[in-house]
Amino acid sequence: MDFNAALKNIFVEESEIPSEFSLPSLIHQREYLSDGVMKPWDGPVHEVYSPVCVKTENGLERKLIGSYPVCTAAEAEESLNAAVAAYNNGRGEWPTMGVAERIHRVEKFTGLMIEQKDIIVKLIMWEIGKSFADSAKEFDRTVEYIYATIDSLKNLDRDSSGFDIVDGIAAQARRSPLGVVLCMGPFNYPLNETFTTLIPALIMGNTILFKPPKFGTLLHYPLQEAFRDCFPKGVVNVIYGRGNAIVPGLMQSGKINVLTLIGSSKVANELKKQHPKVNRLRAVLGLDAKNAAIVTPNADLDLAVKEIILGALSFNGQRCTALKIIWVHKSVADQFLEKLSAAVGTLKFGMPWEKGVSLTPLPETNKIEYLNECISDALTHGASVVNENGGKSEGSFFYPAVVYPVNKEMKLYHEEQFGPIVPVVPFEDLEETIEFLIESTHGQQVSIFSNDADEVAALIDPLVNQVSRVNINTQCQRGPDVFPFTGRKDSAEGTLSVPDAIRAFSIRSLVAFKMNEQNKQLINEIVHEDTSNFLSTKFIF
Repeated sequence: MDFNAALKNIFVEESEIPSEFSLPSLIHQREYLSDGVMKPWDGPVHEVYSPVCVKTENGLERKLIGSYPVCTAAEAEESLNAAVAAYNNGRGEWPTMGVAERIHRVEKFTGLMIEQKDIIVKLIMWEIGKSFADSAKEFDRTVEYIYATIDSLKNLDRDSSGFDIVDGIAAQARRSPLGVVLCMGPFNYPLNETFTTLIPALIMGNTILFKPPKFGTLLHYPLQEAFRDCFPKGVVNVIYGRGNAIVPGLMQSGKINVLTLIGSSKVANELKKQHPKVNRLRAVLGLDAKNAAIVTPNADLDLAVKEIILGALSFNGQRCTALKIIWVHKSVADQFLEKLSAAVGTLKFGMPWEKGVSLTPLPETNKIEYLNECISDALTHGASVVNENGGKSEGSFFYPAVVYPVNKEMKLYHEEQFGPIVPVVPFEDLEETIEFLIESTHGQQVSIFSNDADEVAALIDPLVNQVSRVNINTQCQRGPDVFPFTGRKDSAEGTLSVPDAIRAFSIRSLVAFKMNEQNKQLINEIVHEDTSNFLSTKFIF
């Protein structure tokens, strides 16, 4: 069978979809969580079509899997007002609740979430085309992240359970919530990346306005009753609608205290400008990235290829931490390209439920057109697609293209392609790679492939001041989740990790007093009678 035929045959008829991976039925969502109740919706809806196409009499068609509400600015404002009322200037039930009880509520939610694993994993797969194995991994990693956040908060609270005494003044410092958080996650990790901001914001006592991503929307529906049942009225509100129709009004209200967005820097900049008092707005942002790999003559090419394949093409290259441009020394370029092209050829492609599949259909309807434009632009400026069948597509599937030699005149040199194209740039002097990272508007991570200690050291020192993580002989990545995750320039604002996220969504507050007998008696009475949730020496086990 030739490659074009094989590409056509990855798509199947509806009847050929394995029953164990099918959704039980179409999911037509007609309600959403707001102000502690599941509010009915009988207005316009958005139909959700999977990246997975099925063979029909009319050719390949994306499979319909359900629909969800398209609400307006009025409904978004109602949810905003609910979140504001629940916070109540820091006097609401949730922000004043003790840490131990907030942890208990999050633990209860997590238990209910685990009960929904089967449907959520299937929805991740069907909504964004992620392989079933990786969809399950995303769910499990999210649960692990929640429990790690709980443990981190326990440790932080234990460290804060005593008093510091300096110069005759005693103080107890703890972390307090910030207010109303507008949380918007990405489509590529619609559960995990969303919850790495939503859960820390929630557990620290903030109230939440959560807008699901454009792709990966329905998978949050099974969790809304759990949010309703585990947290006080108005603490978690899920808003629906077109972002450009509902989000500007929320920002312009001035009632949003924290903006957390994983998306584009352009969108983040526009949203921040709409807030009337930007100095009062805290932003926790994960934004664009154009992570580079640098392969020197002293690299283990087999290892470099193995890591770059993972870094550039895991989930079709649709990760913010993906390797999106590869710099290879001219002396090893031909050998590297041969090995890289061969490695791409071994990747299994097909439907996301297939065991061992690496390459799957793309969720964005216009993505293949954009990727073709990038390749056409590169060809015009002197590059070639060097791997066999690179850039071929069928339906919603695009086969990876290794493009070489890429130069400054090409889109692929500057733009974040966020898809299965691997641009390779030849270089003669390592200074060229450093200059690229200096001039880049992005500054998330870089990967260095070399076994020469002096060479690696000479790259580390300038590059740690351009990006926020330098990876040695390994792909760029977020984890482990206890490591700081951030970026310079247009790539991030704020730092996320398990302990950092708790701090990102809170602020240090303290109670202080002079150490005279009257004050000591007063504070002892408050602590002994347990009348304050903040001023307390309780120790969480």
